[in-house]
Amino acid sequence: MRVLVSVKRSVDANVKVGVKRDKTGVDIASLKMSMNPFDEIGVEEAVRLKEAGVATEVVVVSAGVVQCQETLRGALAMGADRAILVESKEELQPLAVAKLLKALVDREQPSLVFLGKQAIDDDSNQTGQMLGALAGLPQATFASQVRVADGKAIVLREVDGGAETLSLTLPAVITTDLRLNEPRYVTLPNIMKAKKKPLEIVTPDDLGVDVVPRLKTLSVSEPPPRAAGVKVADVQALVEKLKTEAKVL
Repeated sequence: MRVLVSVKRSVDANVKVGVKRDKTGVDIASLKMSMNPFDEIGVEEAVRLKEAGVATEVVVVSAGVVQCQETLRGALAMGADRAILVESKEELQPLAVAKLLKALVDREQPSLVFLGKQAIDDDSNQTGQMLGALAGLPQATFASQVRVADGKAIVLREVDGGAETLSLTLPAVITTDLRLNEPRYVTLPNIMKAKKKPLEIVTPDDLGVDVVPRLKTLSVSEPPPRAAGVKVADVQALVEKLKTEAKVL
C-alpha cells in the first residue's frame, strides 16, 4: 500500500510577517521557512501507518521553488521513503496544486493521499477537496483519527456539532487536523540518512498541467491597530459607550 503526502513550504509558524510596502502581498524575504504544520501531521500519520505494517511506501510531494527540496528532505528525515518536487516559479494557487497532485496520483496510484487541512500562510482550505473532486476519490476532511483496515479508512473528523465517523473505500483523500497526532522530533542520524534518499524533480509541463494563476490579488493590508481600552465610571457610562461608540446595542 502506497501513501502519498503533500507538503508545503511556508513561513515558520513562530515568525511574525508583515505586508510589503506596495501592498502586493506578504513580505517573506529573509524569513525562516518551514514545513506547513498540518502537512507535517500528514507525514507523521503516513509514517506511523508504515511502521504499523499497513503501508509499504510513503512518498512526499511538494510544488514550488527549488528551496522546497529542504522541506522534502525534512519529510524524508521523518521516515518517508522518497520525494517528488514539482519545480515552478509561478504563484501556485490551490486549483493548480490540486491538478499537479491529481497528475501524480494518476502516475503513482497511491491507496491513500494525505494533505494538511490548510496551509498557515493563505488558509485557503481548498486543495484537498479539489483533489478529491478532480481524481474522483472519496474524501474526509479535518481528520482527528484515522484507522486503515480491510481496504477501508475509518476517519473520525470534527464538525461544528461535535464529531462524526466516516468509512472510505480506498483509494481516498484525507486532510489532517491538529488533533490527529504529534509529529516526531527529527534526529541528526535521520537527517543524514535523508540526504541519500531519492528526490525526483519534475515540472508542471512534464505532468501536462497548466499552473498559470487564475486569481489576481488586488491589495493586501494589515488589520487596523487595536484601540487602547478605557475605564468607565459606572454601568450607565458603559451602556452609553456600547450604544454610541461600539454600536453593539
